[in-house]
Amino acid sequence: MADQATNPFDDQDGNYTVLVNAAGEHSLWPAGIPAPGGWRVAHGPARRVACLDYVNLAWQHLGTRV
Repeated sequence: MADQATNPFDDQDGNYTVLVNAAGEHSLWPAGIPAPGGWRVAHGPARRVACLDYVNLAWQHLGTRV
């Protein structure tokens, strides 16, 4: 039986970080993979659901900025 490679972005049970770029855009990123240039870690590493909660909260706060 051949081993199947899994995409770390599809791991529902994995640990992630939340990345943010200069434009304030957020991205879920698998923990353990270096952030690409122009992005910084804003949260994590944490479970995927905790990272999604962080993004939802961050976007609510961004909506209150003038």
